[in-house]
Amino acid sequence: MNGALTQDVFTARRHTIGDLLARTAARFPGRTALVWGELRETYAELDRTVNRVANAMAARGIRQGDRVVLLAHNSREFVLVHFALAKLGAISVPVNFMLNADEVAFIIEHAGGTSFIVEDALAPVMFEAIEKAGAIDLTLAQGWITSPGGSPDVRPAGWDDVLTTWAVHDDDSPPTVQIDGDDVLQIMYTSGTESRPKGVSLTSSSLIAQYVSCIIESGMTEDDVEIHSLPFYHCAQLHCFLTPDVYLGATSIVLPRPDPAMICETIERERVTKLFCPPTVWISLLRSPAFEQHDLSSLRKGYYGASLMPLEVLREIGERLPNVQLWNFYGQNEMAPLATILKPQFQVSHAGSAGIASLNVETRVVDDDDREVPRGEVGEIVHRSPHAMVGYWNDPEKTSVAFRNGWFHSGDLGVMDADGYLTIVDRKKDMIKSGGENVASKEVEEALYQHPAVAEAAVFGIQDPRWIEAVTAAVVLRAGMSATPDELVAHARARLAPYKSPKHIVIVDALPKNPSGKVLKRELRTTYADLSDPA
Repeated sequence: MNGALTQDVFTARRHTIGDLLARTAARFPGRTALVWGELRETYAELDRTVNRVANAMAARGIRQGDRVVLLAHNSREFVLVHFALAKLGAISVPVNFMLNADEVAFIIEHAGGTSFIVEDALAPVMFEAIEKAGAIDLTLAQGWITSPGGSPDVRPAGWDDVLTTWAVHDDDSPPTVQIDGDDVLQIMYTSGTESRPKGVSLTSSSLIAQYVSCIIESGMTEDDVEIHSLPFYHCAQLHCFLTPDVYLGATSIVLPRPDPAMICETIERERVTKLFCPPTVWISLLRSPAFEQHDLSSLRKGYYGASLMPLEVLREIGERLPNVQLWNFYGQNEMAPLATILKPQFQVSHAGSAGIASLNVETRVVDDDDREVPRGEVGEIVHRSPHAMVGYWNDPEKTSVAFRNGWFHSGDLGVMDADGYLTIVDRKKDMIKSGGENVASKEVEEALYQHPAVAEAAVFGIQDPRWIEAVTAAVVLRAGMSATPDELVAHARARLAPYKSPKHIVIVDALPKNPSGKVLKRELRTTYADLSDPA
């Protein structure tokens, strides 16, 4: 057949994020889809409620292509809005709830936000951000989420309660919107750990290709019962776990935050089989008294990402959760986000590795001229994949740089071994240039983690009159244990070349992190910028 598809053929072949929920509801109408507190919702119920929310938003003026800014913690309402916007073809813009009003205002302006959905506890930040952004027409739909323990009575005029208004709309039929698989359905803003965040434009086609890779590569099944406690505004929890679970027909238990006691209690009560946490949260689980107080024997699949798992922590998980298989997911928002994966059978033999390119991904390591480097040499990690974003929103220049020569450039430095296994060396901007030599912060962190008193470590560079950049570490000690900075420096020197050893170590109560568990090294660089001053 030649020429464009007819409308009927186009509609029959459509495969978008909104279609995933409807198809699972048709296959498994009575299966539990969502658990939120005391609420248990089947797939049929969830699909009908999502349709009501979508139709209510449409009645209030939201149209295909509109950017809808969502500022909220994890909740049932977040899930409803996520799928409702997908069914409308509107573009969701989930925002980091740790940002201040100026940062949220930048995202509103950059994305061209036209409608807003906010949780009551975060409303002051949203309202201030809207005022700072200016020139916004608030006559379209504005949604209000009442947090647990909050009062819907404080909702301002013109803001509809998502549950008591939208979710009970009288029309539960599917919206009739023609959505193409390559239409932008979500703008995920990068964490901004290095500079102003960029808007990553994701489509149904890129996301669904990524879901297929996640499902096949990491043992996901329709029988899974999974906790979702990491923020949904972040690509990992929303697109590696929640939406693939809905695609499959698994059961999703939504928690408002990654509280160790809450996670352990929920695993026991719901017989949870599957859990994703970044290494920082796995560490907090292992250190929590709740870990020993609850029956965690139902847990079979564990996932980590966002940063590499320290080898000592990996070993501890293996000892204390011997029946749990682990997968390491490496990627970034721009890859929707999965790029490479380390499977359970290689966790020990290739400890510290990010694995090999996942299904649907081709990965290389290249030099500054985009020439593939020999195995064993450090270079920038680049990918080709249908997972990839279609570009940075409203930023063709950055898009062109990122996709130069037909590869997506990750900004990460890595080395690939003879078998194709990738080890992440550092972010290009986190590589420390000390005394004319490159120092990978992660290598220094691994050395510090071998000290029995070290719970967490973050290594970064600060300006230094002698070394240009001085290797510096912020260290959190384990409860009940002690170590001095001098002891930790000596420990590192015994394991590293002299130029790699920290020139400064500070003991801190906690490391600054964003809600996805990434350490904010830019904050550490600013806080400890004066350590090298002669005074």
